[in-house]
Parts: sequence; structure tokens; C-alpha cells
Amino acid sequence: MTLEEVLIQKPSERAQCTGKALEEVLVSAKATECLTIGVYESAKVMNVDPDSVTFCVLAMDEDFECDIALQIHFTLIQAFCFDNDISIVRVNDIQRLVETVGDKSGQLEDAHCVLITNPADGSCEDPALEKLHLFCEESRSYNEWVPEITLPER
Repeated sequence: MTLEEVLIQKPSERAQCTGKALEEVLVSAKATECLTIGVYESAKVMNVDPDSVTFCVLAMDEDFECDIALQIHFTLIQAFCFDNDISIVRVNDIQRLVETVGDKSGQLEDAHCVLITNPADGSCEDPALEKLHLFCEESRSYNEWVPEITLPER
């Protein structure tokens, strides 16, 4: 999908389309072991090998407003992503994100940050990931630096 095709979609279609694309990318990255889950684990990967990171997902929950440490971590992660040209989005349903990237029990201690990294063999051509990059590029043109995406219901 080209940027022009993304631009002519209605906002509701675009939101639904990007939610499905994000879910596809997360499932695919999980299958190829290209996910890093957790704020601290993500910070380690960004520090050691920032060039391997292709996409970042930040998950908000009801505790976010009260958790100053988490807000600081989010600010630092966002700054790092901006400085390194890493596309970044926010999801508002951490439980849905956990269902998508977690194990069969659906339990994860910290899924507030999920990184998608390049596979070891270097092949990272994923149409859904490209669609997300285009969505982020378009959002930045409207000064929405960390766009929010809603994952589809199961």
C-alpha cells in the first residue's frame, strides 16, 4: 500500500486497517522471535543494538497516570525512537497487547513496551510493517508524533 492509498482512506477505515496491520506484525514477529517485551528489556536492546530495532509499541493502562517512573521511561523511549528514526505507536489496551504477544497463559509482568527487531538473517520485508511505517509517517506530518492504534477485538 502506498502513502497515497493510505491517505485516501477514511479515518475509521485507516484506524481499523492499522490495528489489523499491527496485530499481524506482532504475531509474525513473535513467530520469528523478533520481539522484545518489557520496558527494561527494551532499554537494554536499544542500548546494545539500536540498529536492530524497527518498530516500538508503547502500551498504556489505568496505572500510567499514577506511575511517574513509567512516564519517565516512556519519555526516554520516545526520545530514543525519535533520535534513531524508529517508528513508534501507542496502544490503549495493554491486556489485548498481552493476549497478542504473550504466552498461552496470557500473562506477562511488563508489556508496557514491545520492540520489533530485525530478524537475524536480515530479511524484514513485511507489507504490514511497511503499512505501519507509512501510518506513522503520515501521523508525524499532522504533528501526531506517537499515534494511538486500537488492536482489533478477538
